[in-house]
Amino acid sequence: MLDKEGIAKRIAKEIKDGYYVNLGIGIPTLVANYIPEGMDVVLQSENGLLGIGPFPVAGEEDPDTINAGKQTITMLPGSAIFDSAMSFGMIRAKKVNLTILGAMEVAENGDIASWKIPGKMVKGMGGAMDLVASAENIIVAMQHINKAGESKLLAKCTLPLTGINCVKKIVTELAVLDVLPEGGFKLLERAPGVSVEQIRNATAGKLIVDSDIPEMVV
Repeated sequence: MLDKEGIAKRIAKEIKDGYYVNLGIGIPTLVANYIPEGMDVVLQSENGLLGIGPFPVAGEEDPDTINAGKQTITMLPGSAIFDSAMSFGMIRAKKVNLTILGAMEVAENGDIASWKIPGKMVKGMGGAMDLVASAENIIVAMQHINKAGESKLLAKCTLPLTGINCVKKIVTELAVLDVLPEGGFKLLERAPGVSVEQIRNATAGKLIVDSDIPEMVV
């Protein structure tokens, strides 16, 4: 199975030259460390930054330079800082090619629940609702099962939704899956050492396995 770094490495392979990419809180922030060398990609943080670089090395952190998850980050040459109103103007105007975010649940029709567990205090939805409504492409980085051992890939989300019919691809510790327009999780790759049967047992929603499934290369 993949660890969080492995999930981030695999997702980085989905990024194309010239993309503007928003990285959500959690596993997605790690993707910044694995952008292929020489690729022209601009990472956006909704708190107001274009041009995120890798995480800083210990001792070189700048507490005034942070991403949306309050983590210290680096800025690449040519980076730009602006207010959150301009940032969300970019997002709502569909200037972001790809959004990578975490999730608590994803449904087989592409619905996503990523912001609230009933009964627990939260500050609010944050920028996720705008991002999932506006990005051309949405990839979810998540654990396949929760701490109770229950699947997070479901026929229907049980938690409050962040967006509907929006998720295109999912990368978990077990697999890479497409979310089909007609519904269902299509298995594309399996993590090293993971069997199709393990993935099937960990997926509560409709899993589609068309042929021999290759191991992913990370």
